[in-house]
Amino acid sequence: MITKEQIIQALNGLQDPFLHKTFEETGAIQEISLKSEKAHVSLKIAIAQTGTPEQMQLQGAIVKIVKDLGAATVGLRFTELTDEELAKFGVAEENAPDTLLSPNSKTVFLAVASGKGGVGKSTVSVNLAVALARLGKKVGIVDADIYGFSVPDMMGITKRPVVRDERIVPVERFGVKVISMGFFVEDNAPVIWRGPMLGKMLNHFFSEVEWGELDYLVLDLPPGTGDVALDVHSMLPSCKEIIVTTPHPTAAFVAARAGAMALRTEHEIVGVIENMSYFESKVTGEKEYVFGQGGGKKLAEDLQTILLGQIPLQQPDWNESDFAPSVYDEAHQIGQIYNEIAETVIEAIEVKQK
Repeated sequence: MITKEQIIQALNGLQDPFLHKTFEETGAIQEISLKSEKAHVSLKIAIAQTGTPEQMQLQGAIVKIVKDLGAATVGLRFTELTDEELAKFGVAEENAPDTLLSPNSKTVFLAVASGKGGVGKSTVSVNLAVALARLGKKVGIVDADIYGFSVPDMMGITKRPVVRDERIVPVERFGVKVISMGFFVEDNAPVIWRGPMLGKMLNHFFSEVEWGELDYLVLDLPPGTGDVALDVHSMLPSCKEIIVTTPHPTAAFVAARAGAMALRTEHEIVGVIENMSYFESKVTGEKEYVFGQGGGKKLAEDLQTILLGQIPLQQPDWNESDFAPSVYDEAHQIGQIYNEIAETVIEAIEVKQK
C-alpha cells in the first residue's frame, strides 16, 4: 500500500515553476489524504501562482508520479503561497513589468459578446481581429471562451506558445497575436475548472503574456452572462463591446442581455453585427433569408447603437497549403465586409479618443 512518506519523497524533488525551488524547499506539500479501499490519494499543493499554464503542466506531472506509486485515482488542489512565504524567496510585486492592465496602457480592449451560442461569435472575433491587422493595427486576440475555445483551430494554428523569461509569448498568425486555453490542454480535453480558477487564468492571459505594444486586444467572450464574462467585465477598467446576433428575433432578444450587462458595467457598446444574415445563390444571385430578417437592426435600436454590418452565410475559400478554416481572404466578399466593419470600428473608437 502506498504511504504518505513515499508520496512526499517522490514529489519533494519537483520544482515550483515560478520560484524554481523544490517542493521540499518551499514546503509545497500541505496536505495528503489516503483512502486505501479505493486507492485514492488527495493532495493540496501550494505554489507561487495558480491558474496558469505552468500549473497545468505541473498538475500532469504530479498525477503521473502518484499513480506510478500505485494510486488508482488522484485528487489535486492547488493553493498559493502566502506573501510572507514568497518574501523568503525575494518575490517583489513592485518589480513586475507593465502589462495591458497597467494604468498607462493605451491598448483598446474590444470584447465580442453574444447572448447565446451558435451565432458565429468566434468567427466574427477572428475575422475582425484579422481585418484590424490588415488595416495596419497591432492586434492581439484572447480566446476568453475558456470552456468552448476554438480560435486556434479557426485560424489554422498548429504551434503552441513558448515561455521566455517567465512570460508567455503568444502565437502569431495573419498579423494577430493569439492566446487561448486551447494551447494548454492536451488532445482537445474538456476544461473542468470552477469559476474562480477560470478568472485567474484570464488574469494571467492579460498580465503574464508578452503582448508587446497593441492597439487592440480582441476578446472572444463566452456566450451569455456567466462567470467568465463577469470576470472580464470586472477585470477591465475600460472596454468597448460588440454584440453578435443572427437575424432571428429570439437570438436578438437573448443577445440584448449581453448588451444590458455591458451597459450596467459601464462598458461602451460600439455596435451590433448581424451574422448569417442571408444566403446568396451563386447561380441566381437571389438572397434567401434563412433565419428571418430584422434581428440585428432591432437589437441595435434597443441598445441605442449602430448596426456595424450584416454578414451573409458563405464558406471561406480553403487553401490546403495555408489552412485556416474560418478566416476569409481579404479579396473574398465577406472579407471585404469585415474590412468595412473594421474601418467603422476604428473610426468610432479612435475619433472619440482624439
